[in-house]
Amino acid sequence: MFVDERIVTLFKRNAHHTLTYWSVFFSFGLCIAFLGPTILDLQCQTNSTLSQITWVFFAQQFCLLIGSSIGGIFKRTLFSALAALFVSALTISVIFAIIPLCNNVLLLAIAMAVSGFAMGIIDTIANIQLVTIYQRDSAVFLQALHFFIGFGALVSPLIADPFLSETGCGNHTGNETEIVLHHRNLLRNSPIASHNINESSLPHEGGESNVHYAFWIMALINLPVPLAVLFLMYREQLIPCCPGMPRLLDKDELAMENQQGAEGSEVEQKEHAAGGHGNIFSCCQNDNLRGLPVSFFMIHILGGMVLFMTDGIVGAYAGFVYTYGVRPPMSLPNKTAGYLASIFWAAITAGRLLSIPLSYRFQPVRLLMFNLAGAIVTVLMLLIFYTSATFLFVGTFLCGLFLSSIFPCMLAYTEDILDYQGCATSVLVTSAGMGEMVMQVLVGSIIQTKGSYSFLLCGMIIACFGFIFFIGLLLFHRMHRNYLTGTTKKSAMVEEPATEQNGSAQTEQKAEPESS
Repeated sequence: MFVDERIVTLFKRNAHHTLTYWSVFFSFGLCIAFLGPTILDLQCQTNSTLSQITWVFFAQQFCLLIGSSIGGIFKRTLFSALAALFVSALTISVIFAIIPLCNNVLLLAIAMAVSGFAMGIIDTIANIQLVTIYQRDSAVFLQALHFFIGFGALVSPLIADPFLSETGCGNHTGNETEIVLHHRNLLRNSPIASHNINESSLPHEGGESNVHYAFWIMALINLPVPLAVLFLMYREQLIPCCPGMPRLLDKDELAMENQQGAEGSEVEQKEHAAGGHGNIFSCCQNDNLRGLPVSFFMIHILGGMVLFMTDGIVGAYAGFVYTYGVRPPMSLPNKTAGYLASIFWAAITAGRLLSIPLSYRFQPVRLLMFNLAGAIVTVLMLLIFYTSATFLFVGTFLCGLFLSSIFPCMLAYTEDILDYQGCATSVLVTSAGMGEMVMQVLVGSIIQTKGSYSFLLCGMIIACFGFIFFIGLLLFHRMHRNYLTGTTKKSAMVEEPATEQNGSAQTEQKAEPESS
């Protein structure tokens, strides 16, 4: 069989949970990509300038980072985890419904901040839940989980496209319109929805936008997601009116029996409950961290730094590949360059789909090595053939393909090293979000001062740093494995004399009645 029977059995046992988490991440993808194509209409709706409307996106990304950082506090019981997912998914639908009512940029920024916070909680909890359920077999299911983000990001512009205005309203100049149209092409992620925008046209007075219909449709499309979470809570008898509140660990133990056998599972679950996947702040304050080796902490740090760099490349490349394409030496037409970001996101989606069977056949560490090396080689080739428009499109697709599965592979690899008792999920999700935010600002400022060629140079430097951090992670993995081996040997040596003493004591007790 193509898939191991044990994997199929695990999936069947946890199918309802898994499908629910996948649907939540589809909603996550819809929310991430939906705002980009509507930037011009939102600017008209709020009567704001381009610099003001960009703060709306910053507010969403910043609060997404905060939500990711503290989302782990809801993982302690299955009830709290699913309740947080239900409230977050429902919040996203409500925000989409009220966006058309936000008539100034401050209200819009607050609404986007709330949605970003909900998205961050979804990001952390869904990853933690799948890792907790499937543990050593989680790589396949994490790849599928992150595929649904890309799938949602591809679908959402299709919904918005029929309702977008061609030019906008008359509250800005022609130059501002050109910049806004530039950003719309830059942020549109779907390779299917190619809106025909005339860059030379000027805005007209009183242009009426129908984008509010798109937001209301999105709110309705997203509504089944919180209902699915609520139904899962009902199936698990977690609705407050129903008695009983089974802990998340009950399902973990079922998964552990199929993977490692029943022997020793209770001990591991107790350790996991004491020092497992909490939020990033509680992880730092956990009393169980005392006495742990340096390698334990360095695995968290270096794993986070790898994702800080690679997710930073994803954010920077998707954000500025259009700018690089329209400027010299490429000087592509605006409409042609607008396809670059679409191709990049399509490659990420295809790469995550392709990684689902690959993660079953190959260990995460091998996929990480291959993807990081492939990303470096691709950016190097883009630097060499920096005047070739054809290779820019080919390299963009290859870059998205190699970067697509690094996050789920790193998550599975790091959690496997730490035997699912660390805080890797919270640390990695937070580090990836920080990298995407920081690198966009850093690379954008460098391009502004040094020119468009520095875009690829920055990508090469960031990718090389990511590979160096990965090599360091491999070294500390070796150190941590040696530490665990030494600890196991010491425990065995301590237990053996104790067993002999117990045996001799029992022999003496048997001999005493015989002599009497």
